[in-house]
Amino acid sequence: MEEWNRYNPIASYVRQQRKANAMTQPELADFTGVGLRFVRDLEQGKPNLMTDKVNQILQFFGAELQPKPMTNATSENPN
Repeated sequence: MEEWNRYNPIASYVRQQRKANAMTQPELADFTGVGLRFVRDLEQGKPNLMTDKVNQILQFFGAELQPKPMTNATSENPN
């Protein structure tokens, strides 16, 4: 089982944007149409979440998931 990392870039971005907009997790869940548990899992860095729901939340803040080419260092040590 993969370890959760609440400091991964997506978790940090969502948490930062939510707080910058003075929103609670329940409010973000309501506005984006995802469940509260999903918002909590995302902000806590759960490693295996549905990308369509992640994009629902990111799009609310004007962002989206995109592929990024791997560097040699990343491909050698993906964690």
